[in-house]
Amino acid sequence: MPLYDCMLLLKPNVKKEALMELVARVGKHVYTKNGVLTDLKSFGTIQLGYGIKKLDGRYFQGQLMQMTMMATPNINKELHYLNKEDRLLRWLLVKHRDTKYGVEFLSEVDGRTELSNFPGSSINDDWDKDDDSDEDRDIYDAEQEQKAP
Repeated sequence: MPLYDCMLLLKPNVKKEALMELVARVGKHVYTKNGVLTDLKSFGTIQLGYGIKKLDGRYFQGQLMQMTMMATPNINKELHYLNKEDRLLRWLLVKHRDTKYGVEFLSEVDGRTELSNFPGSSINDDWDKDDDSDEDRDIYDAEQEQKAP
C-alpha cells in the first residue's frame, strides 16, 4: 500500500473536539478500508496567503492538520465526502513517490551497499588538518605592525 499525506485546512473557529471528531472519522474510514494511520500532526492556526471564500464569509486564517496514512490507491475517491464538510476550507491528498517501505525496503540490495560507495575517511577529517602555513601568519603580523601607531 502506498503512503499518503492528507492535509486538512479547517476554519479557524472550529473547536478542538470537532476537529478531533473529523480526524477520527477520516482515520476510521482509512481503517475500514484496510489502511493504517501512521502519523498525525497539527500545525495550529496559520495565516493564509489569500482569503478563502465560503458561504459564511472569507477566511484569512485556518487550522492546518496533516495525516500520514498507508492506504489503498483508491483512497482519493473515497475521501471525496470531505467536499461536503462545512468545517473544512480545503483538503488535499498527496502520494509519497519513490518511497520504499515494508518488504520492498528489506529486500533491496542497493540500500545496504549505498554507503559503501563513499570513501572510508570522513568529510570532517579535512577540517582537522592544520594547512595554515607560518608564512600567512607572518604576513598578517607584519600588516598589523604597520597599522599600529
